Amino acid sequence: MASTATLVLAASALTALPSSAAESPSVPTPPGAHEVRFATFNTALERGEQGALVEELATPDSEQARNVAEIIQHVRPDVLLVNEFDYDEEGAGPRLFQDNYLSVGQSGAAPIEYPYVYTAPVNTGVASGVDLNGDGRAVTEPGGPDYAEDAFGYGLFPGQYGMVVYSMYPIVTDEVRTFQNFRWADMPDALLPTDPETGEPFYSEEALEVLRLSSKSHWDVPIDTGRGRPVHLLASHPTPPTFDGPERRNVARNHDEIRFWADYVTPRGASYVYDDRGVRGGLAPGSPFVIAGDLNADPNDGDGHPEAVTQLLEHRHVVDVRPSSQGGRGAAQRQGGANEDHEGDPELDSADFNDVPGPGNLRVDYVLPSRSLPARGSGVFWPTVDDPLFRLTGDYPFPSSDHRLVWVDLLRP
Repeated sequence: MASTATLVLAASALTALPSSAAESPSVPTPPGAHEVRFATFNTALERGEQGALVEELATPDSEQARNVAEIIQHVRPDVLLVNEFDYDEEGAGPRLFQDNYLSVGQSGAAPIEYPYVYTAPVNTGVASGVDLNGDGRAVTEPGGPDYAEDAFGYGLFPGQYGMVVYSMYPIVTDEVRTFQNFRWADMPDALLPTDPETGEPFYSEEALEVLRLSSKSHWDVPIDTGRGRPVHLLASHPTPPTFDGPERRNVARNHDEIRFWADYVTPRGASYVYDDRGVRGGLAPGSPFVIAGDLNADPNDGDGHPEAVTQLLEHRHVVDVRPSSQGGRGAAQRQGGANEDHEGDPELDSADFNDVPGPGNLRVDYVLPSRSLPARGSGVFWPTVDDPLFRLTGDYPFPSSDHRLVWVDLLRP
């Protein structure tokens, strides 16, 4: 299993908050002495060409990266999962983002230093060698939508839309488990798609022999918070339940990518699971965990399977803390469109999507702790229009990302 774990030796700077941040209700108070702030943030820092993100982050001049970094500096999570951050084998991207953006105070915000970083390969943009989109041919040369649709996960090149974990606490690297290579067909009762006209399997036998479940990857990253038992950060970024056809293959895959974690944290529920080292089974019973990431599924609205994320929200070992913001409510009212017909509470939304046409704003980003980790606070960084930090999120075209950072403060186990 190829992976990169980087140690950055630096101390966090302590400076006063600038007046704009001090006046912003979007900036949370620091967690308590015995609490850990976990967060997830789809930063939309993916780029259309391999190496482009590293080249951009090599200077301190990226306005988007500065805004993303400033959001992180205001919220100051202790453990942060970043989605949509292109993977490179040398780990240059995460280091450059730390050195040139997080370590530099943005618009007066205090710099933030993460001593520990973890990243690993993902399936996006990795050629499968088979026809996955049903057009009768297998495209294996990187570049273009035909190649992306035949890759294990949609991507123009290997590593696009990758993931990174930044942590104030040691990452138990030797005990990290990744599930990049787990085959979808090896999940019992998987929702493998069928052709609605014929009832026959959508994927060929050749495709099912190699097709992986994870569109990016699933990671179990143990974090040593200093109290004895590590907290297992269960990180992923399932495929959006759209951009497919009447077979709804992405709807089915999104459901099963989320189901993977529901089974993984259920005692004896994941006996079928194997990791990239060949070790079988799920999480050890009683282990504290946090499921985090852009899961691309709203429990009430959008195009996903109606039971996709409820597998986690209603799981007996999971607590839905329901992080919220007033900015989400304001955006839904201001933008109208599809938002007017939504059933879900807009204060829980975490993504600002097209309203016409499109699904509207949705709750798709989650930080879901186990019941053994009492929550002490939570929120979605989504400033209202009268907030001085609204400039960091804004409306389309977004100055940072179409997703919002979601955070939860948890009592250390």
